[in-house]
Amino acid sequence: MNIKVLGTGCKKCKALEANVNEAINELGIQAQIEKVEDIPTIMKYGVMSTPALVVNEKVVSTGKLLSSAEIKSHLS
Repeated sequence: MNIKVLGTGCKKCKALEANVNEAINELGIQAQIEKVEDIPTIMKYGVMSTPALVVNEKVVSTGKLLSSAEIKSHLS
């Protein structure tokens, strides 16, 4: 599984990355997590507000800090 956290490094973006790690650990799954801070790359996903979450190249959330429980629902 490939997971990307899109954001420029703001507080919410960092919190989303931490919540992704927590969700993965709780589910006990293998995943590659990538933090994407490059604005042109973020724009390629059509994301206009961050933080955003991309799972297996599909944008599942934008502009919202998801809890680990919400993230788990996108991963299972």
